[in-house]
Amino acid sequence: STALSQLRSTSMLVTISALAWTPFASNVPVARVQDGRSQSISQRSAVRATAELGPKVIICGAPASGKGTQCELLKDTFKLVHLSTGDMLRAAVSAGTEVGKQAKDYMEKGALVPDDVIIGIVKDRLAEEDCEKQGWLLDGFPRTEAQALALQAAGIVPDKVLYLDVPDEMLIERVVGRRLDPDTGRIYHVTFAPPETDEISERLIQRSDDTEEKARVRLEAFHTHMSAVEKCYAELMVKTDGTRPKQEVFEDLQKCLAELS
Repeated sequence: STALSQLRSTSMLVTISALAWTPFASNVPVARVQDGRSQSISQRSAVRATAELGPKVIICGAPASGKGTQCELLKDTFKLVHLSTGDMLRAAVSAGTEVGKQAKDYMEKGALVPDDVIIGIVKDRLAEEDCEKQGWLLDGFPRTEAQALALQAAGIVPDKVLYLDVPDEMLIERVVGRRLDPDTGRIYHVTFAPPETDEISERLIQRSDDTEEKARVRLEAFHTHMSAVEKCYAELMVKTDGTRPKQEVFEDLQKCLAELS
């Protein structure tokens, strides 16, 4: 009986040791002898990673949908890194990165920068430490199905896609009424945000592309591409009524992002 008892004791030690030994950081179960529970290393790592990384958000909307205003509010409230492809392109060219050099070649020729180069720039920027920790707000990109699929292929998947939904006729009214102050760069609107003084009013100009004809062309192109982008992000996209006052729109967007925390 003494030999049998020793054999049982040895067997128990071997079993516990075998369960507790994890030669690689994988999903091998780890036995917790103290409380009898087990949890995989990969599960614990995933929980830690989710807690440490900031939210990943794409915001979409037609020209004059109020996207710029909402980006500023979201950026300030959630401390997200606000990114537009134009800003990222200029920064990559200025920094002389590999993809920045490729983009510069196209830009100097007056040619459109191809999607694969833009995706490379976006991927590099989103991998930087501020985006990893604070989270990011990708403004108006992807614009086409090809860009959306390329982002997915590069492993860039948002937590949420916000879409500001505004009827075309209201968008046209917003575009046609816009005025630019050439001295300050501030945008006014003859109906919704008129200038404060007559002096400012006298120097306001209308940009050449802020006409109804050109606005309708841009909207047609936007809807053509956006319908395909919507299919790519169908499960992640939340549409918000963008016809309301900006604070009401923002409150809805806040609720969407609050679900991620």
